[in-house]
Amino acid sequence: MDIAHASTRQPASRPFAVTHRMVIGLALPMTLAYMTTPILGLVDTAVVGRLGSAALIGGLAVGAIIIDVAFTTLNFLRSGTTGLTAQAVGREDEKEKQAILFRALVIALAGGLAMIALIPGILWAGLWFMAPGEAVADATSRYFTIRMLGAPFALANYALLGWLIGLGRAGLGLLLQIVLNGTNIVLSIVLGLSLEYGLEGVAWATVVAEALAFAVGSVICWRLLDHTIRPSLQRIFDKAALIRIANLNADIMVRSFLLLLAFAFFTAQGAKFGETVLAANAVLMNFFMVAGFFLDGMATAAEQIVGRAVGAHHRDGFWRGIRLTLFWNTVLALALFGVFWLFGEALINLITTLEPVREEAYRWMIFAALTALTGVIAFQMDGIYIGATWSREMSVMMILSFLAYLAVWWLLRDLGNPGLWIALHSFLIFRGITLSARLPVKANQTFGD
Repeated sequence: MDIAHASTRQPASRPFAVTHRMVIGLALPMTLAYMTTPILGLVDTAVVGRLGSAALIGGLAVGAIIIDVAFTTLNFLRSGTTGLTAQAVGREDEKEKQAILFRALVIALAGGLAMIALIPGILWAGLWFMAPGEAVADATSRYFTIRMLGAPFALANYALLGWLIGLGRAGLGLLLQIVLNGTNIVLSIVLGLSLEYGLEGVAWATVVAEALAFAVGSVICWRLLDHTIRPSLQRIFDKAALIRIANLNADIMVRSFLLLLAFAFFTAQGAKFGETVLAANAVLMNFFMVAGFFLDGMATAAEQIVGRAVGAHHRDGFWRGIRLTLFWNTVLALALFGVFWLFGEALINLITTLEPVREEAYRWMIFAALTALTGVIAFQMDGIYIGATWSREMSVMMILSFLAYLAVWWLLRDLGNPGLWIALHSFLIFRGITLSARLPVKANQTFGD
């Protein structure tokens, strides 16, 4: 549901300056914040890898996947909160800014408690779908059950981070992520290895870190509130506002699940070409993941600027924000392509020591390097549409793009691995094209012809 123009009466414009400094100031801290997450993943894997059991590593990986899928059902608490908050900032609506935060936290608490109650069901469904061996399933159960106890804190941290980004306080968002992932890293090592709690220690480390980050984030956000103004409970639980959030969540959930499905399909098809090709593709997908951290940082800047411009009804700021973030995202994409092309073989050698996998990865390295360029518009448009809360349009274009992805793969399936990579690139390109094509129409609907 698009909520940027809920009233037929056009609001007064509240212009603000959109500068290169603003864009970099928003993008840089969030890029650094996003990069702390894979570092945490590497540390957790390294800790569990020292416990002497491959089943424990498998349990960690499978458990993390099930948790990621479960949390995807409420991941609008980050992106959706950012767009709604930025629009309230643009309207200079302090009460709504606070109401958005309180609504998001209430939904996070309710959603987290529901997930705790559903632990047995979620675990059963996840293990049925993933079908790991008995030892891995046992490790997954132990890890997953502990991790899910922190669901209310984890979801609340999504809301707090989204609210801070929506305010344009990306530096505080970075601080929150450092507290979360930094504490998690330290506790994983201490509990998992030093105190010898093993896999359970790694799981408890995450729960404790999420609780601490929630406490710190709550204090930060509380200090940012204007305490002379407070929204009523009636406003916080306004039926229309909650319906808008539900629609926003549904659309973002469709987009997120199809994105996960697209990469799962890529992996599944790659497995049909043999273990060496599968491993090479997995190595090369790290190129795309790294590119994603940088491009996501700039997309986050677009979320805040575009959302604020929509709230302020500032058409010039809207288009200037798009131009500047697109410029810097393109510069980043070109730089990333250059780094991958020049140093790709060294990166592959760093990731794997298996010579057959290295040789296979060298063959297809150009495909991985190009993902930064073919994906730049898609990342950019995601930020724009999330900031403007044009979620329905975003989910529809994702469905069309996913169908185009499958069609291209079907047409090129006889090419083998190159056909699979071309299909992935077509998915990224088609998302960028379809969302870009709808941009002028949506802007005219929002700001008036």
